[in-house]
Amino acid sequence: MDSSSSAAARRRINAIHSHLVTSSRSSPLLRSNPTAGEFCLDNGYSVVLPEKLNTGNWNVYRSAKSPFKLVSRFPDHPDIATLHDNFEHAVHDFRDYKYLGTRVRVDGTVGDYKWMTYGEAGTARTALGSGLIHHGIPMGSSVGIYFINRPEWLIVDHACSSYSYVSVPLYDTLGPDAVKFIVNHATVQAIFCVAETLNSLLSCLSEMPSVRLVVVVGGLNESLPSLPASAGVKVVSYSVLLNQGRSNPQRFFPPKPDDVATICYTSGTTGTPKGVVLTHANLISNVAGSSFSVKFFSSDVYISYLPLAHIYERANQILTVYFGVAVGFYQGDNMKLLDDLAALRPTIFSSVPRLYNRIYAGIINAVKTSGGLKERLFNAAYNAKKQALLNGKSASPIWDRLVFNKIKDRLGGRVRFMTSGASPLSPEVMEFLKICFGGRVTEGYGMTETSCVITGMDEGDNLTGHVGSPNPACEVKLVDVPEMNYTSGDQPHPRGEICVRGPIIFRGYYKDEVQTREVIDEDGWLHTGDIGLWLPGGRLKIIDRKKNIFKLAQGEYIAPEKIENVYAKCKFVGQCFIYGDSFNSSLVAVVSVDPDVLKSWAASEGIKYGGDLRELCNNPRVKAAVLSDMDTVGREAQLRGFEFAKAVTLVLEPFTLENGLLTPTFKIKRPQAKEYFGEAITNMYKELGASDPTANKAL
Repeated sequence: MDSSSSAAARRRINAIHSHLVTSSRSSPLLRSNPTAGEFCLDNGYSVVLPEKLNTGNWNVYRSAKSPFKLVSRFPDHPDIATLHDNFEHAVHDFRDYKYLGTRVRVDGTVGDYKWMTYGEAGTARTALGSGLIHHGIPMGSSVGIYFINRPEWLIVDHACSSYSYVSVPLYDTLGPDAVKFIVNHATVQAIFCVAETLNSLLSCLSEMPSVRLVVVVGGLNESLPSLPASAGVKVVSYSVLLNQGRSNPQRFFPPKPDDVATICYTSGTTGTPKGVVLTHANLISNVAGSSFSVKFFSSDVYISYLPLAHIYERANQILTVYFGVAVGFYQGDNMKLLDDLAALRPTIFSSVPRLYNRIYAGIINAVKTSGGLKERLFNAAYNAKKQALLNGKSASPIWDRLVFNKIKDRLGGRVRFMTSGASPLSPEVMEFLKICFGGRVTEGYGMTETSCVITGMDEGDNLTGHVGSPNPACEVKLVDVPEMNYTSGDQPHPRGEICVRGPIIFRGYYKDEVQTREVIDEDGWLHTGDIGLWLPGGRLKIIDRKKNIFKLAQGEYIAPEKIENVYAKCKFVGQCFIYGDSFNSSLVAVVSVDPDVLKSWAASEGIKYGGDLRELCNNPRVKAAVLSDMDTVGREAQLRGFEFAKAVTLVLEPFTLENGLLTPTFKIKRPQAKEYFGEAITNMYKELGASDPTANKAL
């Protein structure tokens, strides 16, 4: 924070000192005052401050854990300012502790986990960074990492931090040309890949002129292709690079806090990927803030399977390093994740609602099919633990022994801490996880542009259906969105677009000042595009999106207008409204049909109806034909799998200005359409759930 913003913050702090009293416990408490908005009392999680003193508008929320200063360092280790510092702290304090674990294959069978200590990982990091220098990769260069989670991913990342390189995750789920685009856009000079991604990389190497070195992880050097000298690119194995680094050791080139640590590319909306520039200070600030409410230990074990290319898992890894946690990696196959969990027996489990929904649906279905005594026993145990939770008490251990220990065993039997992110977790699933697994279950809200966590649920908060209070490293406010009827004056809760400010905010989109200015205003507030409301106690609830972009349950972004424009080419479709949300993994469609086409098709198929076209609209055979035609058009337009509507409702009434479904420029009013067709949307998701319980809430 610069001097001017520090001075402004100090003035805001001075203005509220009159509301402070010193308690007998020698810690400051905030006393409720009509002029101060909602201040933190014994049951509060946020404090409210004025954004600007001269307006008297108390609308900025901060964590009650650090109300007067935004956190930028770990309180117990203020000397840790960069990712290099963080890893050096871990290597020093946890040198002989387990760090990185993978399952070893013996005679073709996957066996137990084999571990590398923090000290051994530190040594490999040094050799790797020295090897990059040996190959002439200049300090400050971008280094691409093109493979899924495995120990080498983190060692490469640590080497980048210690030798002032910028790590750039590469992944092709953003589209077939995404890797080539990212490499060229970020001017990547070295790429770490695996044998599986090597061929695709080499096939477009001539179109990536900045690349000078390709390192193949897990490959044998003698089996690697040798490129002609004219190509200007060397291909070496990971093990050879390590040996070269050991033979030519180099001292560290530690970064400064404001140096760029990584560029994370995200699709966000449509078009080419955007490079989110994150500094060491950004990442350390965010994780340091999270450490106020999340405490891990060197005895903890974490399983890494969420994509390291995404900020959720990256932030988790920084936190595990700080606390000296052991990190075991999955085999790389989601279908074998339960087997890995049984072998690793983690104590910390991070996931997304899509997987938690699968666990929930699987167990509930098993209980219902078991019937009889088993079902009654589960319900009795569930209700007993639920009541104990509501009363703040511990349930009888007999219920765990009889019922819940078997459920806990699905995740290895030792999980004590569970986190959920990427999209909202439904309250019933949150409650289910707390009851069945017995440990702490917390949900957070964040984005790549904020280095991960914006808000998180506080320990001891048993209310569900929200994403908690602000990370102590940032402040949050809601800005009015009058066109959507969301304002700070709304009753009973203030509503508006969620805006965030603090040391966690990214530097900007790489080489894209225009899009950067679109999201960060002149006062330093990042406009998230999400709509939220404040619940009592200063807890945030996500309720909508400002832009016509939304996430499905599995985290995929959807641009509904693009899909609607595709389906408009379908012969049956007069108008189309695509709907989806972050609680479901499928899209549904409401189609205003072309009545002439519908009549003609029904006649050609010999379908009889009593003269009322609404009868045709409700005919399952007609719905199936319309959906089939939409699928054909979608395939021709190369829609991705999750962009296809999985269910359709047919209506005769067109979308018009008069019925409130269109704007004056003939665009669909999405919030109004959602409400107007609310019953139809609910019924479509019920039908999808009945036909396949995992169709909407899938892994």
